[in-house]
Amino acid sequence: MTSEEPLSYYRASANPHDTYPALKGDLAVDVCVVGAGYTGLSAALDLASAGYSVAVLEAKTVGYGASGRNGGQVCTGYNSDIEKLAKRIGPEDAQMANKIADEAVDLVRDRVRDHNIDCDLKWGYLHVAAKDRQFADLAAHQETGARYGYEGMELLDRQQLQAKLGSEAYVGGLWEPNAGHLHPLNYCLGLAKAAAAAGAQIFENSAVLDVDTGANPSARTGAGTVRAKFMVLAGNAYLRETVPYLFRRLMPVQSYILATEPLGDNMAAALIRDDDAVCDSNFIVNYYRLSADKRMLFGGRASYSTLQPRDLFSFMQPRMTAIFPNLKDVALDYCWGGYIGITVDRMPHLGRLGPATYFAQGFSGHGVVLSGMSGRLMAEAIRGQAERFDVLAQLQHPVFPGGRFRTPALVLAMFYYRLKDMLP
Repeated sequence: MTSEEPLSYYRASANPHDTYPALKGDLAVDVCVVGAGYTGLSAALDLASAGYSVAVLEAKTVGYGASGRNGGQVCTGYNSDIEKLAKRIGPEDAQMANKIADEAVDLVRDRVRDHNIDCDLKWGYLHVAAKDRQFADLAAHQETGARYGYEGMELLDRQQLQAKLGSEAYVGGLWEPNAGHLHPLNYCLGLAKAAAAAGAQIFENSAVLDVDTGANPSARTGAGTVRAKFMVLAGNAYLRETVPYLFRRLMPVQSYILATEPLGDNMAAALIRDDDAVCDSNFIVNYYRLSADKRMLFGGRASYSTLQPRDLFSFMQPRMTAIFPNLKDVALDYCWGGYIGITVDRMPHLGRLGPATYFAQGFSGHGVVLSGMSGRLMAEAIRGQAERFDVLAQLQHPVFPGGRFRTPALVLAMFYYRLKDMLP
């Protein structure tokens, strides 16, 4: 955290954890990883476990970016329809992409179990609809999912949903058993501990100033340089303009989360009976869940202008109380924001820069799951097994239109979608 960043509930409730030194001097390794979030740490863990020497460079501290600030929602699939994906890459590769997304959820479960990561992982997820047309979309999603092997999803009418969720804001929902939620920062800290135990060197407070993506990759910080046989770029929205090619294809978007005081077991159960994660069906979504100590963690209100509101509490509270009016008088303990990375088509962007540099970014709201899997796919490719990596890397990602004026152009576009969300 910096003095400019508000304290998040996640930082306040972080497990005791190791700190890591800053890079000083030059270092030669097999793989240099830029970014100590889920993506970079997942790649580092797999590669170090396979015997590669790995150095991870982090500008701030482990989990400082989206991996330590997000809503903690463990989502299935992609933020794009699988049938649209089949039209782009063919049914066979779309089926493999679908299997990759399935395995991504399993990977979270396996990492938590295999490395004893204490991160409050819970299963159960509610997609909710405020309008009839959204409910019809959820029914179609259930039908499509069944064709691609997603089992166990249950469509809920208003009455069935209200038995699970203490709000009258929705006409129905879709429950799925294989998604859920966790404490995102503690999960990230656990990945770092596992990667370090496997032999990876992690360097905090080591911001990368520039990278060489040629035949012999390197990354330079203010106090040293890491030279490697391979490089993994895993900074996502926090990589910013360090690599212009990637930045032009990624839009950093701010999202915010509000944490109430602990509500107690009875009130918490009245709000979300089965401790599910919840997300609505708007284009600009609300997402929320209960923490392990029974706080409401309510997220949303994305900002596409990069300008953070002065008072995040008053900015976020009306959104929450519109869904749960009985929370209007509870104390608000934390409110914070951070950047997520989105792509034009909302599919993750994986690829190569030069012969030995791999990247993954733009998880578009599905980062808790897809980022770690992307780290694994890059590790596989570095080890010579690139088939699965190439399935996603074949997706062509256009630049955001507008050049230097793309941010105001996107703000205007999002105003349109806000209006669309308000329509019946």
